[in-house]
Amino acid sequence: MAQDAVKHDYHLVNPSPWPLVGSLAAMTMAIGGVVWMKGLFGLEKGTWWLFALGFAGVIYTFIGWWAEVIKEANAGDHTPVVAIGLRYGMILFIASEVMFFVAWFWIFFEMALFHHFRTASAIEDVRMAWAAWPPKGIETVSAWHLPLVNTLTLLLSGTTVTWAHHALQTGDRKGARNGLILTVLLGIVFTAIQAFEYHHILTEKLFYSEEASNAGLYGSSFFMATGFHGFHVLIGTIFLAVCLIRLMRGGFTPKQHFGFEAAAWYWHFVDVVWLFLFAFIYVIFGAA
Repeated sequence: MAQDAVKHDYHLVNPSPWPLVGSLAAMTMAIGGVVWMKGLFGLEKGTWWLFALGFAGVIYTFIGWWAEVIKEANAGDHTPVVAIGLRYGMILFIASEVMFFVAWFWIFFEMALFHHFRTASAIEDVRMAWAAWPPKGIETVSAWHLPLVNTLTLLLSGTTVTWAHHALQTGDRKGARNGLILTVLLGIVFTAIQAFEYHHILTEKLFYSEEASNAGLYGSSFFMATGFHGFHVLIGTIFLAVCLIRLMRGGFTPKQHFGFEAAAWYWHFVDVVWLFLFAFIYVIFGAA
């Protein structure tokens, strides 16, 4: 190809179908989600196959696109200049994720810190509803049981992924493998504990109260913040599991392992977000 004759530090990718395939799959998944929840285009509510089709397309795009990136790295196309661009891209992605969580913290802080301003309302029901946070009748989750266990689990996973990264940098592939295995297992443990906590909240109806008209807001803000974090833990666990598979198949070198490095950055981001969630939602503003 013509680009083979060009000598420079940048890698010009060949025409790829993945942006188009990914866009169509994402659109199908979004429309399918609407159909599943509300019904659309003559399809009844609860029709899930369109969403499943779009979701499968998105997963197929992920696998195909990232496989091509891995092939580029193995072919030596990721020059130092390209590697810097990849790092900047991951940094900006994590920065966007930070702002994503800022939105959920914002609404929680708005309700927790400034709810008393609504007690100035001339409407008695509004004054009663916002007299306290958490709302009257809400039974909060104790920070010192399952949330504390999950905090220790994530903190431990942060040390194991750092161990794996350091081991890989020094050429200790066995240590890197063991550290990654432990990190993936700890990620699975965190997800299992959070699923059990959610089951307990829902079955015991801890966030349900007939005494407060804004009880649903507490549950919504709690589940959106902690639930999206749990989703990020799941994604991070898959990310690290893929790195583990690549490592066991002979991938990564002490000098070239950005895929694993990006996964480690993402995992540390997940750890830090959870510390803020634990401190503010469970400890400081979680006690009734």
